[in-house]
Amino acid sequence: METQKVQVAVIGSGFGGLTAASLLAKTGLQMAVLEQNNYPGGCASSYKRKGYWFETGATTLVGLDEEMPLHYLLEQTGIQLPLLHLDTPMQVRLSDGTLLTRYPDLEDWIREAERVFGGQGQRPFWETCFQISQKVWRTSLKQLSFPFGSLGDLWQAATAVRWEQLGLVPKAFQTVKDLLAQHGLLHNKRFVSFVDQQLLITAQNHHQEVNVLFGATALCYTLYGNYYVLGGLRKLSESLVEYLEQHHGQMLYRRFVKQITPAESGNYLIDTEKGLVEAEFVVCGLPLNNVHQLFQSTDTKKKLERYLLPPEDVNGALTWGLVFERSSSTPQVLHHQIHVPGKVPFIGSESIFVSLSHPQDHQRAAPDMCVASVSTHVARPKEQWIEEKKELEQWVVQFLASQGFFLEDQVKFVQAATPGAWIEWTGREWGQVGGYPQYQGIKPWQMKDARLDGHKAYLCGDTVYPGQGIPGVCLSGIIAAHKLLRDHFKEKVNVLHQ
Repeated sequence: METQKVQVAVIGSGFGGLTAASLLAKTGLQMAVLEQNNYPGGCASSYKRKGYWFETGATTLVGLDEEMPLHYLLEQTGIQLPLLHLDTPMQVRLSDGTLLTRYPDLEDWIREAERVFGGQGQRPFWETCFQISQKVWRTSLKQLSFPFGSLGDLWQAATAVRWEQLGLVPKAFQTVKDLLAQHGLLHNKRFVSFVDQQLLITAQNHHQEVNVLFGATALCYTLYGNYYVLGGLRKLSESLVEYLEQHHGQMLYRRFVKQITPAESGNYLIDTEKGLVEAEFVVCGLPLNNVHQLFQSTDTKKKLERYLLPPEDVNGALTWGLVFERSSSTPQVLHHQIHVPGKVPFIGSESIFVSLSHPQDHQRAAPDMCVASVSTHVARPKEQWIEEKKELEQWVVQFLASQGFFLEDQVKFVQAATPGAWIEWTGREWGQVGGYPQYQGIKPWQMKDARLDGHKAYLCGDTVYPGQGIPGVCLSGIIAAHKLLRDHFKEKVNVLHQ
């Protein structure tokens, strides 16, 4: 079989890989994206079953405000998405039944937090978090050389540095636990439990481990523009694929990559189940653990080892897809985090996240039906193999019925998927989801940067800087594209600013 030759091969069509591919294609580079499935999107896509569209992983879309990564990507590509702005981003139901609303306005949210958790410390805590999050987002697109991997990166950072950026550095040495203590909130157990479950959504860990930079940004994501994508998040990846193909890039589906080997020419040989692909440059959009297995260079493996986390330090997920009849009791707010009294059976997680299809979205379901995507964390997914799928399907129906989402006889379909399904869908080792959790001992500059081997291979995705979530993964793809261009095609960097 003849070897296919391309200029840049992107491994994986997750949102980070598609971001990098689209930006590089804009500059005129010849792109090919290799995807093991027959559809794009990775952990931010949708799949069809029984005539309904379910989300595979991510369900919320943020990052479209000015100075945020997704805004930059759409501005660079001119892509327009079928978006509906959510007036209310989320509601949270505490284990005692209290319902609170995550209002998008800071003042409204502070009043709500004070109503539920008491007045002490709430205002200064949330004002501090919001100010930090604003500075983080303003910095993110101005420091595309971070984390630093060369003297050129340091020079780029120095020329772009602003005083407020330097002021963020001390926050990387503090944890959310420290911030809670500073505002007299650490002994407010009800509030700390709320914070921990909110942090799990976007930082994959709790207040003792998450540093203030990531923690404040994670806790404030509902204070920025939150959107629903008509047709599901697959429309996000499909729009990028369309842009890529319009710019002479190509999608190579059903190309499971077995290994990547340096060639004598200085290029990379990518061994797939459908033959070899030779590329001058490689951008890997896979988790670090998977990338470590793919590269056959001993030197590359050693460079990656210091960044790998063991299976006991990552999370998997149990997800449910449900379809039920809409009624007057169907919640108007689409996203809900529910603290589970007594914890989720067989797993022990303390909350579930529920996302509902929009009533105007007739692509995902008929007008009289609603699709629900439900998920919960699974700690130590390598050790915790889940066999009680049927029991968990019965539990989620009964539990959501008890929370008023529907009557049990209104449910027309339910199916659970374990971390084993994530292995099958995405190939991610151990069925890991959400990237690497934030840990106190890993500072932002200690995370893996976009350069994979110091040669012509690069990285993006949710296990490299800055981590998980659509805005974070988008930023990682932006950084990978910029570093590749600055390293090898300086004359093309300005194309991304035209």
